[in-house]
Amino acid sequence: MSEIVSYQIKQQSAWLTLNRPERLNALSIPLIDELIAALQRAAADSEARVVVITGSGTRAFCAGADIDSFYNESQGTVDEHAFRDRLLQLFELLMDLSKPTIARVNGYALGGGFGLAMACDLVVASSTALFGTPEINIGLFPMMIMPVLYRNVGRKKLLEMMFTGDKISGEEALQLGMVNAAVSVDQLDQSVQELANKLAAKSGMTLKLGRQAFYHMADLPVREALPYLQGMLSQNLHTQDGREGLQAFLEKRPPQWQDA
Repeated sequence: MSEIVSYQIKQQSAWLTLNRPERLNALSIPLIDELIAALQRAAADSEARVVVITGSGTRAFCAGADIDSFYNESQGTVDEHAFRDRLLQLFELLMDLSKPTIARVNGYALGGGFGLAMACDLVVASSTALFGTPEINIGLFPMMIMPVLYRNVGRKKLLEMMFTGDKISGEEALQLGMVNAAVSVDQLDQSVQELANKLAAKSGMTLKLGRQAFYHMADLPVREALPYLQGMLSQNLHTQDGREGLQAFLEKRPPQWQDA
């Protein structure tokens, strides 16, 4: 794998770093392809219990689509099909991944970069990070990231952001419940690693079943969600880790997870 997306194991976490700082880590087709490959690698990597996605440098997590890479100058159009299809594949993979994901947001998270951050299970941002959907300023609307944003941002605030193109800080995002933590830049890595370590200490099987149930349930009416979750609870109770957790609780000892 080239260095457009770097892959590094840190304390049972796979850190995937978008490595185009000169373009504010903007999403090109090669970058999306490599990020998809890195996520697939992390899913199969027994050393990785958690996946962290971040951007290189201090200015940006990801500044959105690299429009220059999709623009056909001779026709005056954008090759929307290639970008749209890659973005769809990326978001579906993030939703279906068997391991929890954390976005480490340093700097700008705009457009598709905002969507990428919100598509992760948890988000730790710097207080000065900036989230936004500036597409409206160039006559476009953030169609492909709207489903992800709608599920993570309050409706009125999201409409305001999409209609105006205004940005909000990491601190405001925390107040709105869009991120899990907003910390100083010098505390960002430590905060992310501490959260990743907490997740890595849990049962991988239970986390896998839990996030699968969470995302499936989100689109179900309550009367359909309840029987679905009843079945998922039964499945959870019949896993090795489900049985081990209950037994350890009764015996007043730490559980020994098998991730099975």
